[in-house]
Amino acid sequence: MAKDSIKIRMPALGGQGAVTAAHIAATAADTEGYYAVSNPFFGAEKRMAPSESYTRIGTVPIYDRGEVIYPDIVMIYHPQVVTMGKSYTMPFYAGIKDNGLVIINSDIELLTEHDKKILADKNVKVLTRDFTKFAIEIAGTELATNMAMLGALFGALGTIGKPAIEEGIKDRFLKKYTASGGTASLDSVIEKKFKKKMDLIEKNLETASAAYDLTAEWCKEVGFEQMLFDPSHVVAEV
Repeated sequence: MAKDSIKIRMPALGGQGAVTAAHIAATAADTEGYYAVSNPFFGAEKRMAPSESYTRIGTVPIYDRGEVIYPDIVMIYHPQVVTMGKSYTMPFYAGIKDNGLVIINSDIELLTEHDKKILADKNVKVLTRDFTKFAIEIAGTELATNMAMLGALFGALGTIGKPAIEEGIKDRFLKKYTASGGTASLDSVIEKKFKKKMDLIEKNLETASAAYDLTAEWCKEVGFEQMLFDPSHVVAEV
């Protein structure tokens, strides 16, 4: 059953761009007519160190900006979040709500039978795909992994379209944002990978779009239902 708001937790490792992805997710949702906020949580700003980012999206105003304790969606950016416990929340699915979703960036199955039973009992669907390989094949760099994960998120939600994702990406990379020193350094590395900033945007869009389509099709196959009300829901009830 669809809700008027959802919470997304993104455990990742430093350098994977989860902070950027959370920002773009919120901007894209805002473009589509939702209320949305994002915020990061991390310790040492260095590559491969644990970090978490959070995005909240809803058809009603959002006032909470703290950590997401009870997520509707958990997005695992790196296998070590699961295999080595590189996460501020353990187990990684702690607090996940019934009928939720877990997206895992991995080329192998990481869940134990115990994990599977817990998630199955809560009717949580789990999508495991190597989105880093996906990013390399389409964008030519693993630095686009966050864009593949972003596309997967919106492909699952189904109420935030590709034009809104495009606006979110353009807003992020055509303006000057400095969330942290580490994020700024990552942006610099990404930009140097491409000759022009518009090339960067195009590759990111292609990656997000392909992951969007893949995940939307997967949702149909496994029967994952729409989680979030369309933003017109509130208007229709007035």
